[in-house]
Order: sequence, then C-alpha cells, then structure tokens
Amino acid sequence: MLKNDLFLRALNNESVERPPVWMMRQAGRYLPEFRALRDKYDFFTRCETPELAAEITVQPIRIVQPDAAILFSDILVVPRAMGIHVELKDNLGPIIPDPIRTMEQVNQVFVPDVHETLGYVFDAIKLTKEMLNDEVPLIGFAGSPWTIFCYAVEGKGSKSFDTAKGFCFSNPVAAHTLLQKITDTTILYLKEKVKAGCNAIQIFDSWGGMLSPVDYNEFSWPYINQIVDALAEDTKVIVFGKGCWFALNEMSKSKASALGVDWTCSPRNARYLSGGKITLQGNFDPSRLLSPIPTIKKMVHEMIDEFGKDNYIVNLGHGILPNIPVDHAKAFIEAVKEYQK
Repeated sequence: MLKNDLFLRALNNESVERPPVWMMRQAGRYLPEFRALRDKYDFFTRCETPELAAEITVQPIRIVQPDAAILFSDILVVPRAMGIHVELKDNLGPIIPDPIRTMEQVNQVFVPDVHETLGYVFDAIKLTKEMLNDEVPLIGFAGSPWTIFCYAVEGKGSKSFDTAKGFCFSNPVAAHTLLQKITDTTILYLKEKVKAGCNAIQIFDSWGGMLSPVDYNEFSWPYINQIVDALAEDTKVIVFGKGCWFALNEMSKSKASALGVDWTCSPRNARYLSGGKITLQGNFDPSRLLSPIPTIKKMVHEMIDEFGKDNYIVNLGHGILPNIPVDHAKAFIEAVKEYQK
C-alpha cells in the first residue's frame, strides 16, 4: 500500500487536498549526488546497471521529496534494443553513427524480445520498488515513436529535424514501416515495465512540435495513440508532447489519463483546448527555477490557482536544467506542499 498516493489519485480524477508534484528529469544533473555517479560511470553503464539506475531514481526522493519517482533510464534504450547503434556521451548528446535513410536499412531494424534486450530495465524497476518501500509511486516512460524516429533518421539532435521530416515526406512507406516497428517495440517494453512494478507510464513526444498539425496527425499521434490504447487497461498513461498544444483536443479524446503541457501554453488555454475534464500536468518554465526562491513559490501558487487544484499535476514544462540550484528545486516542491486554496 502506497504511503503517498496523491499522484495516482490525481490521475484518477479524484478531488485532492493539494495537487501532486514531480519534475521531469528530477533524477539528473542538477544533483551533486548524480554528478558523482556520472563521473564514475558512463551513461549507458548507469542505465544498464540496475543498482545504479535504482540509486539514481531514488536520489531525488530523498533530497527534494516529490510525490512520485520516475525511473532513471533513457528513451534511446529502445532503438538500441532494435539493432540501431546509439552512442551517448555526456555534453554531446545522442549520436547514431549509421542513421537510417533507406528502406533496406528500415528492413534491418527488428522488433526484439524485450526480455533479452531490455531485461536490465525491468530488473532496475524491481530493485527501485524495493528501495522506495512504497513511499511514492514509480513512473516508467518511453519516447514517442516519432521522437525515436527523429534520432534514428537524423543521426543526432537537431533544432529542426529536417532530414527526419524529409524522409517522411519523400519515402512515407519506409517512414511508416519504421514508426510501426518502434511502436510495436514500445508497447511490448512498456507492458513489461508495468508488470515489473511501474505505477504509471509517461510518453515523451519531445519533438512532436517540429511537425505541422496535419503532419503530426500522420506521423506522430496515431502511433502514440496505439500505445495508449494498448496500455490503458493496465495502467495510467500520461502523454507529454512538447510544443503540441495544437493536439491537446485530439489527445483529450484518447484513453490517456493525463496530458503534459509545456510553458508556451497558458493554463487557461490548456484547459480550454483539452475540454476541461482531463488531468493536466505542467507547465512551469524550467528556466524560471533560476528566479529567487520567493518568486518561484509565488509563481507556483499562481500556477496552481490558474489550473485548479484538482485534475492537475504540478510539473515543469520540460526537463529540469543542469544549472538549477538544489535549493531552488526544493523550493518548487515545497511551494506545492505549502499550497492552500
């Protein structure tokens, strides 16, 4: 029995005394304890060693004390499991040395046995659950098929992902084939995460906002929706599309339990666009955590007032930045815990 189930109650649309709070990338580079492990172990060693992944996941629960933990991992473990070679080096970002540019390459990508290729993630979940000792729920996650596709085709991070988009528009059959393989793998992966102990799942569509609304409805949302449909009977699913305010109405008609919102969409517009009933999550600008602590607390309280305390999960509008002082991250969490309507 969870000692703090506020997060899950909000996902269930229950009335709560205050909204729950957690931060995207809360297990990360702003924490000195995380940096100490980063200096000793390379990125994928941290991801693939259950003891390290579990320790990193639990660090922010001890230090900043949010209402939910999110498993330390990376969205790119999925393409790696599918036979796509991925290198990830700190301060350089992900590199795919042989990006996918032809149908022949698409045909070489496979849907793996997730137990064989991603078993270390499920082991990390079980170990994390032991370490959490039912203090808070554990969130598992995956990147959206479109976001994984962007890296696989572009070969690296990008401000526009023109190569990935160009591949969709010039070779749509190959693009849809690859997107479906990523979708099928992600469904298998996330179902096993739930079986291993995750209490909820979040899908990160980090690059969905690179697409026009028309193209989003062809190359991103249908694949996310397949994942939501496949998981909805097993767990609560949060969909976060950065820059995807235009899709909130369509997303709200799905079986998703909550929708993430970035800082470019006001609470009022987010409520309006999503129909006013579904739980929303977000949308504090991560850079705003560099404000003075009294300003952070004031802005958090104003944000909760605008969203309303029910059907709302307090979070950032994207991942926490590495240069945020720990005291400021704590102040963000404390502001929510201090909130009184």
